[in-house]
Amino acid sequence: MVMVAAAISSFSIPTFRVTETYSPSLITLRPTPSHAPHAAVKLPMLRTVKTLATVSPSPPPPPPPGKTRGIMKPRRVSPEMQALVGLTEVSRTHALKHIWAYIKQNNLQDPENKRVIICDEKLKKVFAGRDQVGMLEIAGLISPHFLK
Repeated sequence: MVMVAAAISSFSIPTFRVTETYSPSLITLRPTPSHAPHAAVKLPMLRTVKTLATVSPSPPPPPPPGKTRGIMKPRRVSPEMQALVGLTEVSRTHALKHIWAYIKQNNLQDPENKRVIICDEKLKKVFAGRDQVGMLEIAGLISPHFLK
């Protein structure tokens, strides 16, 4: 610390050369010959740390174009579902979108509990004649209307 204070007080920027000592964790800074000799300052040596990163597996390749499967595959629907949706073939996801659009358009949600749908005549035909249906029950109730 004394050497640093002396270097600052003289307003010159000293240059140092690095010499290793017997301790691998310390390095010794000695002034270059152009400056007056001072006591060596020992600073801790910085060590490099290697970090390992894991690579996430690549996602599975998308299915080939034109091959829709599962809930995205259009299927023939029953006449009751055709009356509600307006299409003879529809995927499960699009059928749910059409049903929710019909519910919102006709304001069929219970005002106090929005998770409950109050069925009108069209919905009763699709939802097995029930007067009220829970929001999470819709996907299960439309399954029989998709023909194989």
